[in-house]
Amino acid sequence: MSKAHDPDLGVELLWDQGRRAGLSAGRIVRAAVEVADAEGLAGLSMRKVAERLGFTTMSLYRHVPGRDHLVDLMQDAVLAGVTAPDGRTWRARLEACARQGYELRRRHPWLAEIRGGRHVPGPNAVAYYDSMLAAVRDTGLTPARMIAVVDLVGRFVDAESLRLLETRRAEESSGVSHEEWWGARDSLYARLYRYPTLTWLWESGGYDEPEDPFEFGLARLLDGVELLVTQERDERRDESRCQVCGEPVEQPVSGRPRAYCSRACQQRAYRRRRRDA
Repeated sequence: MSKAHDPDLGVELLWDQGRRAGLSAGRIVRAAVEVADAEGLAGLSMRKVAERLGFTTMSLYRHVPGRDHLVDLMQDAVLAGVTAPDGRTWRARLEACARQGYELRRRHPWLAEIRGGRHVPGPNAVAYYDSMLAAVRDTGLTPARMIAVVDLVGRFVDAESLRLLETRRAEESSGVSHEEWWGARDSLYARLYRYPTLTWLWESGGYDEPEDPFEFGLARLLDGVELLVTQERDERRDESRCQVCGEPVEQPVSGRPRAYCSRACQQRAYRRRRRDA
């Protein structure tokens, strides 16, 4: 495996930057972020970064072995500004995390271009992920569902950031705003009257003031998580009550959970099952 694609070397670069001296990886990363902010990942190259710094391209390779490692370093560098979210409730904290991630991608649109699941995370990326997990730690969700919820919110932020990036790219390449481009599609609209629901929505003004996609999606997503949290709490509450009389059941520290509060209720349940059999 070449150095340019060695994930273990990526771990060393991401986590041990403070131990290196000279033309630091930090200087290279800052210049690379400036290039990507201006031109996107498509415009990022080791040559352009070297030119911005006033060095030869080969001098950069002594600190960063390749473009893939450079992108990982850039991602972790911009995440350094993310802070632990405030909020009294898990929903407020998770929402703050999602907003921070989205705003970061608005400032650095190229983050949405980083695709695939094999990018080594650095300390800042892990800290951000940990803060999202901490936001839902006290919800009562199982560990697996905590991870699933955080990953779901992360994918939503990624999807909305990519939509924003694609819209911005189309506007820049055409010189026409998103609204202006769609507003000029009269030849299309003239053919849409054969679709009754679409026509009704159009004539009712449904497209005049559309919902903000990010705000609407995030709220509905968190509504769903809140419902899941409530359902799991109700299930646990039901499991801790006697299946016969509904009184609280004291559960053992270990072993099989109890379904009945007393021997008498257990016997009544047994007789009921025999009668209904």
